[in-house]
Order: sequence, then C-alpha cells, then structure tokens
Amino acid sequence: MIDFTINNQKVSAQPGWTVLETARYYGIDIPTLCYHESVKPSGACRLCMVELKEGDWSKLVASCIYPVQEGIDVHTETERVNNVRRWIFEMLLATCPASEEIREMAARYGVVSTQMPVHDPDQNCMVCGLCARVCEEVVGLSAIAVMDRGVHKKIGSPFLRPTDVCVACGCCVSVCPTGAMQSIFDTVRGKPAMEMTQLAV
Repeated sequence: MIDFTINNQKVSAQPGWTVLETARYYGIDIPTLCYHESVKPSGACRLCMVELKEGDWSKLVASCIYPVQEGIDVHTETERVNNVRRWIFEMLLATCPASEEIREMAARYGVVSTQMPVHDPDQNCMVCGLCARVCEEVVGLSAIAVMDRGVHKKIGSPFLRPTDVCVACGCCVSVCPTGAMQSIFDTVRGKPAMEMTQLAV
C-alpha cells in the first residue's frame, strides 16, 4: 500500500491508483466532468485539479491522471484550487451555456455567471471527448470522433457524415456529462448494418 495524506487525512492506496481514485475511495469530494471509471482518464476538463504541497513549494495537478506516491501531501480546497475551479466553471458556462448539468454543478461550487463571452447560447457540448472514448474503449467501435482543433473542435461522426458503424447502444448518451449527446446522437448514427440488410430484403 502507498501512504500519503489528502486534506491532512492519512490515506492508503493500491499501487497504480490515481489521487482521484483514492479520494473517491475515502469519500473526499473532487469535482469531475470528463472522468468515467469505464475508460482511461484524459484530464481534459481540469475540474479535478488539486494542490500538492511540500514545505513552501506547491503545484497544481489533475488528480484523475496523477498517480499516487508515497508521502505526498494533497489538498483539494486551497485558494489556488478554488480559483482554478472557478475559472474553469466560468469557461464552461461560456462554452456550453445551454447545459443544465453544467449550470447546476457550477452553482454548487458558487459560480452562477461568467465574465467570458458566450458565442453560442444554444451550445451544451463541452467537447470533452468522453463519448468518443467510451465508443472506442468499451464498445470497440469508432463511430464518434472529436473533429478539428482549438475553438473549432466539435463532436461528430468521422468525416462529419452519419455512420453505419454505430450500433445504437446508447453508451455515449449515458456517459455524456452535459446531456449534449442526446441531441448529437441522431447526426452521428446512420443506418446500422442490420437495418441496411432488412431494407435490402
């Protein structure tokens, strides 16, 4: 076992665990959006940031991808952490203002508005890529992709054309943290292979 502290509480973790996994095991709250136990963590949303301290030195790390180490001193509610968390929530409120899930989560952490410009008031996708990861890693398909880069990133089927690779399993909808996949789903899914066969008959 690997022993360290979270918020001055002594904890023990299995080798290979992350800080986030350990915190959840002990019931310590760290907010996440792009994390799901079924797929490999990506650290995309950065909401799970925590502060590691050692004397006068400290650094912020994404707890979902940071492996536990003997003797580290982790803090989840410092001024630096709360400041980063607030800015991330403000960015999310500007990026996907139509997401009720984001608004409710941000409000729980005291963020109810954003100073950043809202470009699309109807947008509810934060482009975390969780839907694409669960499609590839759990379902074993690649019916969903993260398209383009930077501010132009969006979720869709490869080449932005409906695909018959999709088997309509619904995994992408169930793991979507903002509810956006519910509306995107029909633009991704083409005619499944079984339906194509039935139509041919």
